[in-house]
Amino acid sequence: MVDKNHARSRRELLTALGAAGIAGVAGCSGGESGGGGGTDTADGEATDGTATGGDGGSEMDSVTAAWVYISEVGDLGWSWAHDQGRQTVDDQYDWLETEYTESVAPGDSERVFEQYAQGEADIIFGCTFEYQDPMAAVAEQYPEKYFEHNTGYLTMENMGRYMGRIYQARYLAGQAAGIVTETDTLGYVAAFPIPEVIRGINAYALGAASVNDSATLKVRWTNSWFDPPTEGEAANALLDENVDVMAQHQDSPAALRAAADAGVWATGYDAPMGDIAGENYLTSPIWHWEEFYGPTIESVRDGTWESDAYWEGLESGICSLDDWGPEVPQEAKDTVSESRSAILDGELDVWAGSAFEGESDEFLFQEMGSYVDAVEGEVPS
Repeated sequence: MVDKNHARSRRELLTALGAAGIAGVAGCSGGESGGGGGTDTADGEATDGTATGGDGGSEMDSVTAAWVYISEVGDLGWSWAHDQGRQTVDDQYDWLETEYTESVAPGDSERVFEQYAQGEADIIFGCTFEYQDPMAAVAEQYPEKYFEHNTGYLTMENMGRYMGRIYQARYLAGQAAGIVTETDTLGYVAAFPIPEVIRGINAYALGAASVNDSATLKVRWTNSWFDPPTEGEAANALLDENVDVMAQHQDSPAALRAAADAGVWATGYDAPMGDIAGENYLTSPIWHWEEFYGPTIESVRDGTWESDAYWEGLESGICSLDDWGPEVPQEAKDTVSESRSAILDGELDVWAGSAFEGESDEFLFQEMGSYVDAVEGEVPS
């Protein structure tokens, strides 16, 4: 089921969400940074083989790229997925040197970004929402360096932002969940109530509702990206409420493991998790970050890097669904396959028929702060 397209260039994949960084995000809490330091995306000029955020410049003989991760790379999860992307491009380009630092708390990230900026790094990737303002502060001090922030909403002349429309994959996983559930009660262990996470919850619920109008989704918040004990407790609380399909949005597979241990269907996130859930595995929305990292690093080398707002979906290969678990019924596979094709053909909009139909990309990306009807309760304030 993994679908990856290596043939498209970065220029073809750019999606502009707006010219300027926005000073606020609706529905954000639980560790969100404030919004200072953003400027309009603008072209700059290259000097001595490097650029200040714009077109033009000479080709560099080599590029050094650095990644900063909020959690340990480990063998699964968000940081693991990013590091798989790093390893892929490191193997792909003989002119590329890569470095990374793992388990960097947001409060310590500015120091780490500055160390890389003072060193040989040509481009620095910050791989969590909470790095946004620390990265912007360092980018302002080092205009000759390139910066890319993952999941945030600010751009600067020398700082871009990138994310994928993984809500499309979550919608498909939700369809499978809506078909296999017997209690019509789905569970979702969520991190922070920010638009990124709320988007995923809503897309999952809409997917389930599209095939099962009796399906409802219950959410438990952990207010952390990586806290396996708390994630397991949240999953068990949902299991006590008759949930028979579990989804999650954290860096560890704790919620998936709790569901599988209880003998109910489990969907993971970030990485293939079938080996953990075994026969109870449904699927997982997963990332292929090399689809962004490769063309971005190539643009640094050839002098064409520019600050942008990358937000591509299934068609780009940046995200997909993992392979199906061994017991997933054919009905679920066929339904998801048809819907995936419809999304790729532009015939299916995840948000059609919901309160968010017709909303702009800007709204979907950084302002979504409420649930669709199929989700119980309200987003925490």
